[in-house]
Amino acid sequence: MLLAGFFAAVLFLLMIVVDWFQFTRLTSGASVYGFAVGRGEDQLPVFPRTDLFDRFGPHGVLRLPHGIARSFREDRRILLRPQAHRFRTAWPINGSIEIIPDQQGTRITWVKRVPWSSAILTALWFAIVGLGTLAFIMMFAINGGIGSLSGIVMTIGIASIGLLVFVFGLIIVSLAYRLENQRLAQAYQELRSALLTE
Repeated sequence: MLLAGFFAAVLFLLMIVVDWFQFTRLTSGASVYGFAVGRGEDQLPVFPRTDLFDRFGPHGVLRLPHGIARSFREDRRILLRPQAHRFRTAWPINGSIEIIPDQQGTRITWVKRVPWSSAILTALWFAIVGLGTLAFIMMFAINGGIGSLSGIVMTIGIASIGLLVFVFGLIIVSLAYRLENQRLAQAYQELRSALLTE
């Protein structure tokens, strides 16, 4: 049993490493890999006769002050990855940018993505904290735990602790998302400026 648990833990860690490796690669597959956490559009005053992909180097790579962009001309897609100069949170965000020429110029649609492991582990954590707290309170009540004043006080205390842990998790995830989203927005503005430069 202990050996099975050890192999399960090793497999779990290996899956996380492979997931992050796939997410951080600069390949066409990586440009659409991950859990989508946001979408948006932009319009560039560049007409279809001007190919934006010519702005990239011979290998389709454009280095930015705060990130790196890789173009995939055949897919009309750009993968934008911001760089963390100080530290990286557990929820890094990449941008998958689609280039769509139209009559008004060039329309850009993007999808923000985080690694699958980050999204799944975050959802599991919130589920365990939230449902675990509710399950404990329900089982405690079924077994007659709230039949006395001390039982009611204990139930309120457990519920309060569970709520505090849940809210603390929401704050951490929210702050991490804002930080990573700010990094992506900064890299996107640098990419936008580079694409508009003749």
